[in-house]
Amino acid sequence: MSLSPEEKTRFQPLAVLLRRRLEVIADHGFRDRDPEAHLAALKAVSEEIVAHQASLGNDVPPRLAHFLEGCSYDKALAFIEQ
Repeated sequence: MSLSPEEKTRFQPLAVLLRRRLEVIADHGFRDRDPEAHLAALKAVSEEIVAHQASLGNDVPPRLAHFLEGCSYDKALAFIEQ
């Protein structure tokens, strides 16, 4: 099952957060320069994802909800972008 165009639009803010998380993870220079700040940035974006997820309520497709609840953020992003 894929998302309708309206759902894709609705979940774009979540997709932005999920992409930002991947960018932080991939920034090895940042991690090497300042591991504590890198971890703080990863924690901050992860908290934003959780908060955004909570703001969506129960009106989330079951498969996407499953990925989010399991913190399978790469799969959640792929689901939104498919």
